[in-house]
Amino acid sequence: MTRVQAIVRHRLFWPVVALVALLVANTIKNPTFVTLRVLDGHLFGAIINLLRQGAPLLLVSLGMTLVIATRGIDLSVGAVVAIAGAVGLASVAGAPDPGSLGAVLTAFVLALAVCVLAGMWNGFLVSVLGIQPIIATLVLMTAGRGIAMLITDGQITTVTSAPYKAIGSGFWLGLPIPVLLAAAVMAAVALLTRRTALGLLVESVGINPEASRIAGVGSRAIVWTVYVVCALFAGLAGLMVSADTMAADANNAGLFIELDAILAVVIGGTSLAGGKFSLSGTLVGVLVITTLTVTVGMMSISPSVTPLFKAVVVIAVCLAQSPAVRERLAARRRRAASTAAAAAEVAA
Repeated sequence: MTRVQAIVRHRLFWPVVALVALLVANTIKNPTFVTLRVLDGHLFGAIINLLRQGAPLLLVSLGMTLVIATRGIDLSVGAVVAIAGAVGLASVAGAPDPGSLGAVLTAFVLALAVCVLAGMWNGFLVSVLGIQPIIATLVLMTAGRGIAMLITDGQITTVTSAPYKAIGSGFWLGLPIPVLLAAAVMAAVALLTRRTALGLLVESVGINPEASRIAGVGSRAIVWTVYVVCALFAGLAGLMVSADTMAADANNAGLFIELDAILAVVIGGTSLAGGKFSLSGTLVGVLVITTLTVTVGMMSISPSVTPLFKAVVVIAVCLAQSPAVRERLAARRRRAASTAAAAAEVAA
């Protein structure tokens, strides 16, 4: 196998091709798309905005990757995003000084603690009671927004707090804080799953949970943990989303983000059947989904049509990654090569 063939057969080849195509389309439409500029010591540009918009989705997708690697699914992350924003802003709004760092840190801790409890609930239903993940997380998906509505009294909670807003639109070292935070979380997950035995344990549970249990792997604890981590990351994304607008909208915050996260994981090459997972693939999937959303906006296409374009890209990438499709194409190429060789022999 040549080096070019190995590159083409890599699971990330077609997702990267799709990402490059989208970036090229944006650049053709707007030549300044790739232009970066420094203003007041901060880096600005369309690419920076794209990364900042994709940061919450990357956090949710990282947690979703670990859950899917254990043969699970978490449909409640969108509701957890809404709960985190509602708890965080409600806590800051009720503080004597909403602009104080102490009030903001208390709000963050409280919001993330509630999200951890939500993840423990999901993990308990799946790992202890043995309920199917899609059903277990559907419970919180349905009830979660109701909980967020109770916290906000059915209103869109707004408040002014500079420290809180920084997590959604602030800068540090010239770069957006959401991008730096998402990058730090991804680096931490990569170190834990690829430099320790944790990643191998997660994959073993996804491949064969019963065999893993017999081999001494605490499969129940692993499954429980990934649901807690997924909810924790979704809560952090919820704080970002609410801080970006400084408003907690229980109805719309995190709406359909669970679907985008699943799409990003699938585009990145992680199988829904569990087992092997790819964090770098998830990052590429998130960039494809985010860039596609930006591209639809730049093309003056109605946002309501965006899901159609997402579906087309996902179908194309999944077909390109499908082992069955690849085998059929390879068989066709072999037949064509055989036919050409036979024709050459006859001609000779």
